Amino acid sequence: MARSIGSAGLLLLCVLLQLTTDVLAQLSLPNPAFLPPNASWGAVPSSGGSPNPQWTVLLGDALYFYEAQRSGRLPSNKRVPWRNDSALNDGRDAGLDLSGGYYDAGNYLKCTFPLSFTLMSACWGALDFGKGYDVTSQTAYLDDMLRWGLDWLIKAHPSNSTLFVQVADPDYDDAYWGGDQNIPSGRPSYQVNDTNPGTDVAAAASAAFAACSILYSNSSSYNSTNSSIPFSRASLQNGTYSQTLLSHARALWDFASEHNSTLYQDSVPAVKDTYPSSDYRDDYTFAALWMSWATGDAVLYNQTLDMYNNFQLGNPDNGLDGAFNWDGKVPGIPVLATQIGTMMQEQWQGYYDLGAWQSQAETYLDGVVNGEGRAKTTGGGLLYYDGDSDEASLNPALNAAMLMTRYAPMASSQQKKWAYQTYANSQLDYALGNNPMKAPYVVGVNPNSPQNPHSALASGGNDISHIDTVPEQEAYVLYGAVVGGPDKHDKFWDIRSDWPETEVALDYNAPLLALAAAHAMNDTSDPYYTNLQAGAYSKPKYHPCDAAFDCGSKLSTGAKIAMGVCLSVAGLIVFGLTAYWLYLNFGNKFPSYDGVNRA
Repeated sequence: MARSIGSAGLLLLCVLLQLTTDVLAQLSLPNPAFLPPNASWGAVPSSGGSPNPQWTVLLGDALYFYEAQRSGRLPSNKRVPWRNDSALNDGRDAGLDLSGGYYDAGNYLKCTFPLSFTLMSACWGALDFGKGYDVTSQTAYLDDMLRWGLDWLIKAHPSNSTLFVQVADPDYDDAYWGGDQNIPSGRPSYQVNDTNPGTDVAAAASAAFAACSILYSNSSSYNSTNSSIPFSRASLQNGTYSQTLLSHARALWDFASEHNSTLYQDSVPAVKDTYPSSDYRDDYTFAALWMSWATGDAVLYNQTLDMYNNFQLGNPDNGLDGAFNWDGKVPGIPVLATQIGTMMQEQWQGYYDLGAWQSQAETYLDGVVNGEGRAKTTGGGLLYYDGDSDEASLNPALNAAMLMTRYAPMASSQQKKWAYQTYANSQLDYALGNNPMKAPYVVGVNPNSPQNPHSALASGGNDISHIDTVPEQEAYVLYGAVVGGPDKHDKFWDIRSDWPETEVALDYNAPLLALAAAHAMNDTSDPYYTNLQAGAYSKPKYHPCDAAFDCGSKLSTGAKIAMGVCLSVAGLIVFGLTAYWLYLNFGNKFPSYDGVNRA
């Protein structure tokens, strides 16, 4: 006869069942699956409505790109048919399983520093504009995308003071151009630890874990109670997963605090050629803000203002006058701090100086809008920072647009709110086709999208000496990928080997996720590229002049000879005129070649 379970046993069973359900409660993916439509669909204006079907597709495509970048053993329900299991032995040299995660860009490196920024940015965007994922039925794909990266980041943090920061040797990896089934083996794993620390990379990973723990938290305290602030989290809460992420965030925060003055490339020289860090102070302060929000720690929140001031991060030379990206967190610090202060007003009862943060945020944003300092605008309207924008011009512009879209509802005046949102929209419109090239710089969304992204995965070629012509046409469409973007003269050549313009990367897509979700929430009109018909893009003449193309080497042999002749003739003319002028002025009084005065 079956025994009665009893009330205590029943309670225990319910708790265990709840925990098991919570751990496994990854959202079910839609059936049928979302698949990107052909690029021609993006040239057909929609009938509008909410959610707008074109913004829905753009958000879906942007998430689809991350699925194409997956490493490791792929699930049976994968949506990218041409991708295969790959790099299954990653981590074996360290006695660990470091398979999985994402390939960072156009090759097969896995890099923790930009991955952390990408995950932080994606979770931040889903905290603010999560309704955009919900109404477009993309929340399950967001969950899938985040977990694929976060689960790998958990594996890369096997102990409190160990974080793996890169898998694969950059020199060896760059020498391979081919598909995912023949990636060279022997991919070394690089780590920071107590002996060889890295404040910046540990803090960046802590920020990613903390931001995502807030997104997954069951607590309603992270929802905005201010009706004028339209922030809304995506509906993928999972308390157990949130706590797992927070535990990793705490451990990495403690590790960064114990070693709070170390650049990780000083400990791991292999990252100097991939993602070196220029400073640790911005990463540390940014992580402190995320930790204060994730833990509800008002004291730590107040300390971040002291950090910011003591580190002199408000000084333009220390980053407030620069781009927001994986290496430069300073512009995001006052924006995030203002948001946290606004969101936590009821809980913390104004126990902080929100005005100081708002002033810093608007100093940065006003500088961008007004073109002050390093923030310049190309003739076609793209935000451009010399140096930061030279090897991926769209990334600083889209990141600025993301910060402005987030901050605009909190601006100190209606005029600023309008100015920030208008500027943000102009940068997104530029990226989506409102530019001199008439090209939307997202692969596969319109017939005028880039056709030759710099991606070993998608190219279908295996001849590194002829990656532009083998094959002539890219084998696979890398739907949703944001490319590097045009040069400072708004020119874009769409050449596969021109990696500053055509390479794809995890962090390039991150701001597009937030911006597309925001527009899916609120915008019934189509993205700009629906105005563009096939053939609007026309490749410029000559060749690009950037880090991939030696400007001087692009002249033909005949042109070089002609230029040499011209220079020689010009030199003779100048020499003759100079000699004649000297004769007229000095007659026969010059010294002779042997130094004897003939006068």
